[in-house]
Amino acid sequence: MADRIKNVIELMSTLEEDTSIPKNIRKAINEAKARMTEEGDIKVRTSNAVYLLDSVSEDINMPTHARTQIWTILSELETIREE
Repeated sequence: MADRIKNVIELMSTLEEDTSIPKNIRKAINEAKARMTEEGDIKVRTSNAVYLLDSVSEDINMPTHARTQIWTILSELETIREE
């Protein structure tokens, strides 16, 4: 599971550095990444991250490539949360 979390955080970092993504979406990605790096129950951390990313996943200003990557991240987070 630690490898999955590490991969998700790396994907978030990549998106966070993408300047074609609007600032509000990058901010939500940054906050979700911060939640995943905190100490505590993994289910709570992933639920918080899912909530933050889900709230911006349908933003009309988001580039298509970013939306696809966010959906990938959300899918991984759901898998981690269910384990």
